[in-house]
Amino acid sequence: MKKLSTAKLAETVKEKREQKELTQEELSNLTGINRVMIGRIERENFIPSITQFEALSKILDFEITDMFVEKKETNSFIALRSEALSEGEKEGVDRLFKMMLTLRQQILLRRKFENE
Repeated sequence: MKKLSTAKLAETVKEKREQKELTQEELSNLTGINRVMIGRIERENFIPSITQFEALSKILDFEITDMFVEKKETNSFIALRSEALSEGEKEGVDRLFKMMLTLRQQILLRRKFENE
């Protein structure tokens, strides 16, 4: 799955802006994006809207698709390993597994009684 790389976007916007010898204020005037927002894009603190993204790519001459990188989804693996979860999330995962095991036991018991 491809995802927007805010790091790649920030680096590209800053490099292209400096190559064209534009200040953030000048780029703001050309794109219609607030200067503060341009600074935030360059610091990876803001993701532009599609319209803003198109304006930046047009003025700075870069391909929007180049800002996307292939990224693997690892959330389910992390949840199973209980890494990077808060205590509340860990309790929720444990409760979910207990519910799944209970449901499995009920299904097995029903099958056993239905076969007798």
